[in-house]
Amino acid sequence: MASSKNSRPKRRQDGAGRRAVNSARPAGGSPASTGADVAGITTELEAIVAQAGLYLEGVKVGRAGKRKVVKVVVDLPEGPGGVDSDSLTEVSRAISQRLDDVDLVAGAYTLEVSTPGAQRELTELRHFSRAQGRLVELRLADGSELVARLMELSGDTLKLRTNDSERRIGRGDIVSARVRVEFGKDEG
Repeated sequence: MASSKNSRPKRRQDGAGRRAVNSARPAGGSPASTGADVAGITTELEAIVAQAGLYLEGVKVGRAGKRKVVKVVVDLPEGPGGVDSDSLTEVSRAISQRLDDVDLVAGAYTLEVSTPGAQRELTELRHFSRAQGRLVELRLADGSELVARLMELSGDTLKLRTNDSERRIGRGDIVSARVRVEFGKDEG
């Protein structure tokens, strides 16, 4: 999983128009007491992330000790491959600037911008589409498990190849799915 961190204090304009550190908020508490509007942050960041050619996978606000943490997960909108480090750095800077500009996170915070990681759960049609050509682990509704290569996605049906056969499975028959990391496989 690629990651980019920005650990600078949240800034706000003081009454004289000067930039001032806004760190007078109490520390500690649960994620609900972070003073952040996750839906508002998500709305603000969607356009920024899309402008960078990426997809906003999710936003979480919580605490790490006494420090507030804003976690933003981005991914490619479709197709194979991953987010390169230059793109991740660029979108991280744009997100940081936007969060400072709109002041949706009260107090000091740490910003973490990352990708979903190689073994994230495949839950959306887009996730399965991005996993085409990859080896996937599936747990099926009948209790069986299957490791196969995802060859094609047609509507809600997956075309899979195991060592000895091809098989089609509907997404409705899948309880859980994730990509299996293959070491030593040439990705190029």
